[in-house]
Amino acid sequence: MTDHSNTRSKSFMGTWLRPLIGPILLAVVGISLIALLGVAQRAGWIRAGGDSESAPPPAVAESVLYVCPMMCTPPMEAPGRCPVCEMELVASTGQSNGDDRSVEIDPVSRRIANIRTVPVEARAVVQKVRAIGRITYDEGMMKTLAAYVDGRIERMYADYTGVVVEKGDALAMLYSPDLYTAQSELLAARRATSREPSTLYSKALDPQRIYEGARRKLVDLGMSDRQIEQLETAGIAETRLELVAPICGTVLEKMVSEGDYVKVGQPIYRLADLTSVWLMLELFPEDSALVRYGQRIHAEVQSHPGEEFGGRVAFIDPAVDPKTRTVGIRVVMDNEDGRLTIGDYATAEIAVVLGATTQKSRLLYDTELAGKWISPRHPHVIEDSAGTCRLCGVELVPASSFGFSEVPIDRPLALVVPRSAVLMAGDHSVVYVEVEEGRFELRVVEIGPSLGDEIVIRSGVEEGESVAVGGNFLIDSQMQLGGNPSLIDPTKAEPPDGSEDSDALDLFPDIELPEIGPIEILDSDEELPGMAGPPTDLTEAGEIEIIETPADSDSDLPAIDEIELLDPEGDE
Repeated sequence: MTDHSNTRSKSFMGTWLRPLIGPILLAVVGISLIALLGVAQRAGWIRAGGDSESAPPPAVAESVLYVCPMMCTPPMEAPGRCPVCEMELVASTGQSNGDDRSVEIDPVSRRIANIRTVPVEARAVVQKVRAIGRITYDEGMMKTLAAYVDGRIERMYADYTGVVVEKGDALAMLYSPDLYTAQSELLAARRATSREPSTLYSKALDPQRIYEGARRKLVDLGMSDRQIEQLETAGIAETRLELVAPICGTVLEKMVSEGDYVKVGQPIYRLADLTSVWLMLELFPEDSALVRYGQRIHAEVQSHPGEEFGGRVAFIDPAVDPKTRTVGIRVVMDNEDGRLTIGDYATAEIAVVLGATTQKSRLLYDTELAGKWISPRHPHVIEDSAGTCRLCGVELVPASSFGFSEVPIDRPLALVVPRSAVLMAGDHSVVYVEVEEGRFELRVVEIGPSLGDEIVIRSGVEEGESVAVGGNFLIDSQMQLGGNPSLIDPTKAEPPDGSEDSDALDLFPDIELPEIGPIEILDSDEELPGMAGPPTDLTEAGEIEIIETPADSDSDLPAIDEIELLDPEGDE
């Protein structure tokens, strides 16, 4: 029984191992051959790549480094993002074929980096000064209605704020016994003027003069000419007087209520004509210096986005606010349609001309003011001829007296490049100019004001030169990798003929040096005739022979204490 079981086990194992013997033997043979080849190659019995020893080695792939455009970290071997600024790393071969002031970019790298160039333009530019302001009331269009006589408010017709009234509309009813007395005096004086003259009256008691005095008294008590005429027509004195609106406008504040007693001069209503409003702006001093009285501005208010409103500068504060370090600008804006809201915020733009250096170039040309006359207090009052202001009565003056030209002006030119062409870091501003095909040179520039997507260049480039507007940081990184001047350290780009390499005497070209005589070398250990010890003052030594060292002498020169330059005429 046991022998039969062992026989079956051996038969089963042989059946399972038989298929694996072939692959195992093949693997062992292959490993042995590979080991033998390695030993033979190391011993020099065979050579890799065939028997020819002169065959060139396989081409080594060009090493590519990936740099951060902002140079936050050293170059990396793998692409990705900068661990500091999270900007995409830019591929760079680390090779710079340019000189110490430029770098060459091959066409392939230029396309990958999207490097583009545009020419430097010279044209007349206008800078737009932007400021934020708030709309408020025009103080010249505000009125306060006060009591001219003691009395009591019996009725208020405008009994809430915001009422829009016309000039002459009744606002309240005032009861006043003093007013009744004054009206009675006027009626009595008027009846006296209609009687026959009497010798009892002297010139001081002339009825006409008494009547005129009584009429002026009623005017002083707040009655209008129309109300006085109605009184004379009716012939009956009244104890009540209607208070009328002095202007067309809106009731801003109601200061009393019905039944209140008022004294002379006590305010009752405050009104404002909102057909004209003020826009109060705050500008930096350097911007306010470019603005002038009567200049046109354009504003966009917060409640009407995308819509433009116009106005004119009416006042420029002569003092700088010590807290905000800004200058206040007041602009008068038309509001006939009532769309501008008091307290609303607005963004204003004031166009100023750049590069004005002469008196003529400082003039402004405004088609609305060319050859016109303007009010010195209300810049929106513009007339075709001389006269008086319809609002304040002052004499109009020519618009040219405020710096406005009557004819168009040729503006000075300024160099302009796209904003993206300038790289800035601290006080440094640089651009890269394509001086040759594919060669970009660093230029340190002095920038002017920004004009939206453009910027003014005061110096550093010339009109027509091509500047890079894309891939600037890649070009700058190539310059940094080559140890050349770059945005971080543009001082290396100083001209080679600067003062650093020039002779020190070239710094003082106007100085004339006298002719130099013999040079006397004094040995510190040598005693001169007539002196005890070595000389301490050259003026005591007089003239002695020049000490010369023989050409074949191997000894060192004596230590030189002082060198005295003698005048050729022998003067000390």
